[in-house]
Amino acid sequence: MLDHLRALDKVTGVKQSSRAVRSGLARQVFLAYDADPALTGPLEELCRQKDIPFSTQYTMAELGQAAGIQVGAAVVTALENS
Repeated sequence: MLDHLRALDKVTGVKQSSRAVRSGLARQVFLAYDADPALTGPLEELCRQKDIPFSTQYTMAELGQAAGIQVGAAVVTALENS
């Protein structure tokens, strides 16, 4: 799935991902299982409320690499217009 994520329009980080979920632009949210739950927990709950699919099976390093950044990412969100 992460190979496919590289080709999609996406945002990284909790703030941008939360904004995308609230505005209805999020297709799927990827939450790193090794990220601080205090950061990812509220976004996971928001995804549940908005019925946005989310995954927690990847590490921060894997998500950062899939996002094309040099550091780990706690959250990467694939956008609808992809």
